[in-house]
Amino acid sequence: MDDPLTPSSPVDPLERTLHTARALVLADLASGEVAAADVVSMVEDSVVQRRWWVEQWPEGAAYVAGLVAQDVQDALLESHGRWPLCPVCGSGDPHALEVEPELGPDPHWVCHKAGVKVASVGSLRAATGGASTS
Repeated sequence: MDDPLTPSSPVDPLERTLHTARALVLADLASGEVAAADVVSMVEDSVVQRRWWVEQWPEGAAYVAGLVAQDVQDALLESHGRWPLCPVCGSGDPHALEVEPELGPDPHWVCHKAGVKVASVGSLRAATGGASTS
């Protein structure tokens, strides 16, 4: 008899890509303590949209995590303000980090003001020490 907890077939690569993107962005949101229910819904909305996008362009699967991060960042700007705030620059006006590359693999958060890579998408907690980035 098959074990119900063990899948009988491997996980679909598209699903793995989408689940990974969701987990990475949720980890960054949680590190800044901004993973409220409405924000998680923003992540889910982006994942739905990106599912369609990657179904149309399978070669773009490596870009999904960065795109979901950008989608959520844009949605948060409209409803909650800038996120994630730069943990590198201690003075001046608060500013948000940006995802680079805009369309490419291995997305990371960068501070354009200081010209530095701050963290890979999904690793903001390590860069901020768990401090709020909202």
